[in-house]
Amino acid sequence: MKINDNYLKLKSSYLFSTIAKKVKAYEAENPDKSIIRLGIGDVTRPLAPEVIKALHGAVDEMGNEETFQGYPPEYGQEFLLNAINDFDFKRRGVQIDNDEIFVSDGAKSDTGNIGDIFAVDNVVALCDPIYPVYVDTNVMAGRAGDILESGRWSKFVYLPCLEENNFLPEIPKEKVDLIYLCFPNNPTGMAITKDELQKWVDYANENESIILFDAAYESFITEENVPHSIFECDGAKTCAIEFRSFSKTAGFTGVRCGYTVIPKELVRDGVSLNNLWARRQATKFNGVSYITQKAAAAVYSEEGRKQVEDTIKYYLNNASVIKEGLNKAGFTTFGGVNSPYVWLKTPDNMTSWEFFDYLLEEVQIVGTPGSGFGPAGEGYFRLTAFGSAENTVKAIERITKRFKK
Repeated sequence: MKINDNYLKLKSSYLFSTIAKKVKAYEAENPDKSIIRLGIGDVTRPLAPEVIKALHGAVDEMGNEETFQGYPPEYGQEFLLNAINDFDFKRRGVQIDNDEIFVSDGAKSDTGNIGDIFAVDNVVALCDPIYPVYVDTNVMAGRAGDILESGRWSKFVYLPCLEENNFLPEIPKEKVDLIYLCFPNNPTGMAITKDELQKWVDYANENESIILFDAAYESFITEENVPHSIFECDGAKTCAIEFRSFSKTAGFTGVRCGYTVIPKELVRDGVSLNNLWARRQATKFNGVSYITQKAAAAVYSEEGRKQVEDTIKYYLNNASVIKEGLNKAGFTTFGGVNSPYVWLKTPDNMTSWEFFDYLLEEVQIVGTPGSGFGPAGEGYFRLTAFGSAENTVKAIERITKRFKK
């Protein structure tokens, strides 16, 4: 018997697991300290009343023989597919068919599992810094090669996102096969304009590449020149797969629901990727529960939409509090306008983890070290706007008292 030894190449624990262990150890040693968490991107506001109403209604249906539901349709309930299509695409002038939408338990699962339909020898291009799941799942699959002294992997093509390029990746000079893009970006919080995204679509079509576009934070977009979907770009249907999530949009981190869009025009080696993903999902996934899909559909109701948008505004206001407070204290910050994340330079030449330890030990604030998202994240730090308004204000007051110049 042999194991998949690619797993042995990974660090012993996932980034956010490491943070959780550090915080737990500090809490055990300092039970009297009040810790404010602005680290992991988990939401804190309760589910919208319309969502709760739908959940209760669906549970009641499951208790009635006439309305009981067994296995859900493999790729999503028609009522949810219609709601997704109408609100997320048709109203933006994007034509997507329902059978190009695959409802799942979240974007994390789908961005991690999408590699199942691609060969191991495909060349992967990744932004740096980047959401760790894209990296780790390709390491697990055997596409990464070996870890180098720089902290990068030998087989990946890296697309550095630096202050000098406004944290936007530059199109690679060589041909690559799979390109991971996330906008608005996690962790930097920066967004991409439609014109800039169109350049990526054009590159992908010219080189027969596939763009894996994570749009998990599209509902936080506030600027008009920022696309909510890659399919707003001409030609994207022949080169892109898009991932969406209800986690940050509607507080579904504990409910679990998202979806992936794979156009039928997306064909490689004469094979429909839509068909491949459909086959993969039918074999490895039994669908999202009826109760959850009814809750997700409620997000698109008129009242549900208003309630969800109020919550998004709440988090965006938190982001403004973080950004403005840090700027006044002399920090250099990025993001926080089209995103719930604020990306900042660490002060006094601290490394990312040194700043993490300092904030935890001195002011009891938890954030995320930029180096945890890749080597180019060293010297930066991420704070999230998903805390309560009260705790967000307290956290920034604590930080600014220490660093105000």
